[in-house]
Parts: sequence; structure tokens; C-alpha cells
Amino acid sequence: MSLEERARRTRALEEAAAAAGQCRKCAIGSQRRNNVYGEGDPCAQLMVIGEGPGETEDMLGRPFVGRAGELLNKMLAAIGLAREDVYICNIVKCRPTMETPGGLRNRAPEPQEIANCRAFLDRQIDVIRPSVVLALGAPAAKSFLGSSFQITKMRGRWYEGPHGIPMMVTFHPAYVLRQTGGEIDAVKRLVWDDLKQVRAKLDEPPPEPAFEQASLF
Repeated sequence: MSLEERARRTRALEEAAAAAGQCRKCAIGSQRRNNVYGEGDPCAQLMVIGEGPGETEDMLGRPFVGRAGELLNKMLAAIGLAREDVYICNIVKCRPTMETPGGLRNRAPEPQEIANCRAFLDRQIDVIRPSVVLALGAPAAKSFLGSSFQITKMRGRWYEGPHGIPMMVTFHPAYVLRQTGGEIDAVKRLVWDDLKQVRAKLDEPPPEPAFEQASLF
């Protein structure tokens, strides 16, 4: 990727992040500390898409920097990728919260919140055009594949994502961390199987360019 193209993509993402920071379509846009747009290599081959920012992410303005982020970094390292090699974001850019007796708690984003934020996610995908998308968790998968998606039955397969980009779905790191006993080992094995498929897909040679017959003469 040329330096000029990298700079163009960086500018485009910065402009989109600024627009996302001004968005107040949802109530959570006024409740958040920071807009958590996304970060990583603008020319990344792998784009990782999660659900939404948590408390630590909201505080720092960066995706996947809490305990789930630490596990995600280990997951990427297991297939030979550093965090800075990929692009990481969520389907919503503000922390979805709910009031509880103990204070604000994280919750899954509501369908309207996902819809309101979709233009920002689409812009990220349009700019980066990764070779592979890794969707983490059911909400991220459903935002692309429909509400009938069942992650326990349908993860670990290849799906056609936006622009025809191959998409793999696996469990969210936060889900893995909530498991106990032998369950966590079983879930980790499933995630590892999915990650190996991602690595293999990334290692496939790029398709040969198509030429019109007239261009050969």
C-alpha cells in the first residue's frame, strides 16, 4: 500500500471519527464520556468488529482495552497478528448502559442504536476494505446476518459480509471470560478453531486480476 493511499485512508477515518463524535441520535450519545470510533491499521487485511464499548473503553476512547481487550490481543497473537496489524471497532461507538441499584452497567445495544450507528461502521468498512472480517459475538453477527443468527449453532462458518468480504463469526472475548470450570476450556477450543480459519483465509494468495480479452493484444 502506498504512503499516499495510507494517508488518504487515515484522513478519511479521522473525518468520520469526528462526525461520529458529534452524533447525538441516541440517548447514549449524551451519556457517554468518549466516542469510541475505532483504531488500527487503515490498510489492515483483518477487521475485527465487536459489540460496543464498555466502561474502560468509554473512559479511554479506545475499543477493546479492558479485560476483553487483553484476551483479544492474545487471540490475535495466537495467529501471528499484533493489535496494530488489524483494525478494531464496534457496531456502536458509544457505551450502551442501563441504570441499576449499583450504578451504570453495560448492556447490549438496542436495534435502533445499531441502526443509528450503522453509517459510521459502513464508512469504516468502505475505507479499509479488509480481506477478512471477524465478527465477535451475536450482536455484531446479527447486525450483518440478521436477527435469526444463533451464535452457538452458526459460529465458525464463513459468511459473505459487506462488499462480498469473507466474514467469520466467533464468541466475544467477554463471553469467554464469563465461562467457568471446564466450560472455559471448551469455549476457548472453539474460538481457536475459528481463529485458525481466519489465519488460513488471510494466507490465501490474492485472486489473479481479471483482464478483458482485448487488453491482451
